[in-house]
Amino acid sequence: MVIGSGPNGLSAAIELAAAGLEVTVHEAAAEIGGGARTGELTLPGFKHDICSAVHPLGFASPCFERYPLAEHGLEWIHPEIPLAHPLDDGSAVVLDRSIDTTCAKLGPDGEAWRRLFEPLVAAWPRLRHDVLAPPLHLPRAPFAFARFGRDAIRSARALAESRFQGDRARALFAGIAAHSAMPLETRPSAAIGLVLAIAGHATGWPFPLGGAQRISKALAAHLQACGGQIRTGSRIETLPEADLVICDITPRQLLALAADRLPKRYRLMLAKYRYGPGVFKLDWALDAPIPWRAEVCRKAGTLHLGGTLAEIAEWESGHEGPAPFVILSQPSIFDFTRAPLSKHTAWAYCHVPNGSPVDRAEAIESQVERFAPGFRARILERHVMTPGALEIHNPNLVGGDLNGGAMDLAQFRLRSTRLRYRTPLDGVYLCSSSSPPGGGVHGMCGYHAARAALRQG
Repeated sequence: MVIGSGPNGLSAAIELAAAGLEVTVHEAAAEIGGGARTGELTLPGFKHDICSAVHPLGFASPCFERYPLAEHGLEWIHPEIPLAHPLDDGSAVVLDRSIDTTCAKLGPDGEAWRRLFEPLVAAWPRLRHDVLAPPLHLPRAPFAFARFGRDAIRSARALAESRFQGDRARALFAGIAAHSAMPLETRPSAAIGLVLAIAGHATGWPFPLGGAQRISKALAAHLQACGGQIRTGSRIETLPEADLVICDITPRQLLALAADRLPKRYRLMLAKYRYGPGVFKLDWALDAPIPWRAEVCRKAGTLHLGGTLAEIAEWESGHEGPAPFVILSQPSIFDFTRAPLSKHTAWAYCHVPNGSPVDRAEAIESQVERFAPGFRARILERHVMTPGALEIHNPNLVGGDLNGGAMDLAQFRLRSTRLRYRTPLDGVYLCSSSSPPGGGVHGMCGYHAARAALRQG
């Protein structure tokens, strides 16, 4: 049995079914997908990704590449530019697939960027296996992994300020590292910046044609082809007595399902598990594309709106002030299935304190307007999701936390269990993003949990 049909739960189920086990996935919601779902949130015909939208680690996932997902309808779209970061002077820095193109916009820091990333990008086909592996594994790319680890253990701010001298390169790296949802002064926030930048150069920041739901549907179709079953609207209230149960849920839900069966010490560990910041998210139906001041931004799938490293760090350290750091995606520029003819969609969020009820819609739209004057005039309809609304949509998003828990050193690698996906209960495993390697739509938590269960027999 697998509880939860997010990408990790579905990947775990696929591995078990492929090994010949009878597998049923139980999903409490009416549709599968967890954090990878798509819906008409604003107006008819406008398709919005409800949670995850852009998937650099999904495309690079060693797990997903094992499955014939293209045969089940998954098609990846690669924006011309993975990421753009506009600045107040009307220009923008970019994370381009080409390291040369990226370096050309970084001025004197171009060569420093090249020295940092070129060897890691070259090693990425092997290095990605190590980055997305469970702790204490035997590296496939030991020298590259050691090189990566030397900088990954640092804070993003320390790495940016030691490696780069100018504001442009520092801002670009800071925005990427801010996906960690940690203060940029906290270790190992640099790790997230490194992984996402390496992936951007090596394979891009793509998204599925038609929305994130296509990932879930392709995984589900492959699972069913392997003989597995899925039951939606099937809420599990107590942990069942079964030979094998793999849980795509966070520590809070596991505690609720099995508190009376868990040893006291493990219950205390789960109760102390720390969740990270939430997000305040907006989806827009637009009458026209966003009118970015910097022309290059109109070619990017993802935008980081925050100005300088200092501005981004200030927001991420306390989520205060009038100007949030905003992560924005504009998929309809490249995917014409997302909106009616000549119309568009966009999606944006900022980090906020876990569970915060504060309305950030005006602040987010002001930040977009800062770099795209006239943006508000193009809004046909908006949809707001507070941290609380995100948790209602998907209980794994506790307080709006997209990463399954705080990703500081105390939880970054070991996450919620010191037993490598196992729990103290025989045959019960945890496979959500609260287990290694953590957040992101890549399926690797489920893959590793299932492999660990199969090894245990």
